[in-house]
Amino acid sequence: MKPYDEFLHTAIRAAIEAGHDIMAIYDDPAADFGIELKADHSPLTRADKAAHARIMTYLQPTGIPVLSEEGAHLPYSTRRAWRRLWIVDPLDGTKEFIKRNGEFTVNIALVEDGTPVLGVIYCPTPQPLPSGSGKGCALYFGWKDHGAWKAYIDDDEDIDHIEQTAQTLPSPSNEERGWVCVASRSHLSPETEAFINDLRRDYPDLQLVSSGSSLKICLVAEGKADIYPRHAPTMEWDTAAGHAIALAAGRKMVDATTGQPLTYNKDDLHNPWFIVR
Repeated sequence: MKPYDEFLHTAIRAAIEAGHDIMAIYDDPAADFGIELKADHSPLTRADKAAHARIMTYLQPTGIPVLSEEGAHLPYSTRRAWRRLWIVDPLDGTKEFIKRNGEFTVNIALVEDGTPVLGVIYCPTPQPLPSGSGKGCALYFGWKDHGAWKAYIDDDEDIDHIEQTAQTLPSPSNEERGWVCVASRSHLSPETEAFINDLRRDYPDLQLVSSGSSLKICLVAEGKADIYPRHAPTMEWDTAAGHAIALAAGRKMVDATTGQPLTYNKDDLHNPWFIVR
């Protein structure tokens, strides 16, 4: 097995197991989410902490440093020497988790020299299968220069079976649709709204789809949306996994001002405003 195959398998298994921990809390009607507010006033729950702990049990043995939203953030003077690192958001969409709308994900990315080269995004809430028969949990994964895929899984499937049954992204579609823009459900800024209004001049039939967490990037990667503008604050762990999947699917994720690709493991871990298309 090649090293990157092992990295992909490790990231997939870590994401799925973290999803199990998240859902154990989410599905318990008596569960206390243990909601706290971090310094930036964003929420933190027991599920964030549990998912972080589970993911670390998988990633630490790889010997590659980890930058996780819920872990220790070492100074840039230390991180700048990391040519390769994992960037993790154990529970992306905590606000959606608290609202219980199901639009939250586990994000794991491998970054090399500032570029995300491998990404896994797992949505642990079951959803109806495209076939109309049963439900499954959506798993997106991508590997730069090798491709991107989406699979619906259940608890009993092993990694090899997941890879064998996954559908290549972007997904083929026979549907005729207008131009689709996806935007944040909880963070639609006035600047993003202005950008969307400008798009309507060129695309009068534009459809606006709202979604939570990194699922917005996945919608572009799989061809269900044409563009995702984000003129609002995000952090590197919010986007690294989705960026890797988008790149692997032949999409671009660029700085909204300069048009240059987003980079990672920066001194300032905030992202610039960006566009995925």
